[in-house]
Amino acid sequence: MVQGTHCGGRDGQRGATLLLGIEGLSVASVTVVADGVRVVEVVTDDESAAGCPRCGVLSRSVKERVVTRPRDIPYGAAPVALVWHKTRWRCREQACPRGSFTESIPAVPARSRLTRRLRAECGAGVAQRFSCVLAGAEHYRVSWPVAHAAYVAHVAAELAAPPPSVAVLGIDETRRGKPKWARDPVTGRWAVVADRWHTGIVDAAGTGGLLGHIDGRTAAKVSEWLTAQPPAWRAGITHVTIDLSASYAKAVADALPNAAVVADRFHLVRLANDMVTEVRQRATRDARDRRGRKRDPEWAGRRRLLTAHERLDPAAFARLWNSLVDAGDPGLEVLHAYTVKENLRQLLALAGTDPDRALIRERLWRLYDQAAASPSPEVHRFAGTIEAWWPAIEAAITTGYSNARSEGYNRLAKHQSRNAFGFRNVDNHRRRVRWACTRQHRRASATTSEVPGQVR
Repeated sequence: MVQGTHCGGRDGQRGATLLLGIEGLSVASVTVVADGVRVVEVVTDDESAAGCPRCGVLSRSVKERVVTRPRDIPYGAAPVALVWHKTRWRCREQACPRGSFTESIPAVPARSRLTRRLRAECGAGVAQRFSCVLAGAEHYRVSWPVAHAAYVAHVAAELAAPPPSVAVLGIDETRRGKPKWARDPVTGRWAVVADRWHTGIVDAAGTGGLLGHIDGRTAAKVSEWLTAQPPAWRAGITHVTIDLSASYAKAVADALPNAAVVADRFHLVRLANDMVTEVRQRATRDARDRRGRKRDPEWAGRRRLLTAHERLDPAAFARLWNSLVDAGDPGLEVLHAYTVKENLRQLLALAGTDPDRALIRERLWRLYDQAAASPSPEVHRFAGTIEAWWPAIEAAITTGYSNARSEGYNRLAKHQSRNAFGFRNVDNHRRRVRWACTRQHRRASATTSEVPGQVR
């Protein structure tokens, strides 16, 4: 049912053409149907002649009139249905293999069912407003492949740009999906047959975001990506933050020999907490020949042992201390490990305070002294790890750098995977994650470009 017809007269048609805003098309009439859809009848501006897209020869021979209905962006809340009355021309060039052709304009290419501006807006919407491609496809009433292709075209140039200048690099891994297990037919034991990882390389102290997303987490893969970057870009990197990964340390030594490795403080504290847990479990098994139970003091206080000392209530800490002392050897062994862990936290607390070297040496000596007094092999192994990684730990204390941005981008990567209900295509996964993790860089670049006289 037709509700009304508008665009009466030349002035009305001219105004409707300006409102439509598609260069090369003129509005003949606008009809509003019952469901609120505006049916816009359009014609080509110049219908006197057209050039063959194959040979370029101008043709004035009309073969027939055809009608196409390319999809366009909505007008306000209501959708717009374009009805384009086109002309099919004969190609009179004898050497041209094309017998006829239909007119087209840049805004609506030949054989396209969508206008260019609908594709552009759909791609921008998927990239900026919608959580996944499917949500954008449903909003613009297009198929998933069309929305995805529009999104790829929108982000391709930005993601292909050279990485921005970076002084502090962060490297960390994140698992892609879940590990796959299979049972060995001979032994009957379950084993991992596929465990896919991605390594993220980020700007750890700036707004560059996720610079690279690499399949795997080996030293060779990371080193290959780093050496592929321009020499000037690699020369500007002064520090690289990692999480005590020997593979990443080797990659940095191979590709960035002049950069200092920085150990992430969060992972150091987590390593110390794991050491305390291992001591507690092993001491309980040695003393009681079983696992810990509720009545065991070291098991009852297992969570307080992993809590920072300054966050514990003094009365609660006193009860924990006394109960472990009363427990005898296993309790004293756990207290030794807990003290070593707190000594490490006091050492790492100097980060960002521009500490004096003498203060660093004093707290490091206190950690080693307490570890040497402990009878636990786990504590001795932990002290050996601190000694092996001491240059990187010292760099973390003196510079204050950390790998926090890498951990934050890992969270965003997992969030993108949940939104898409997982990714089968690795390229799609990498593209979505990189775009989500470079939002801050795009905002900073846009702000810089708006400042007069400042070069982007």
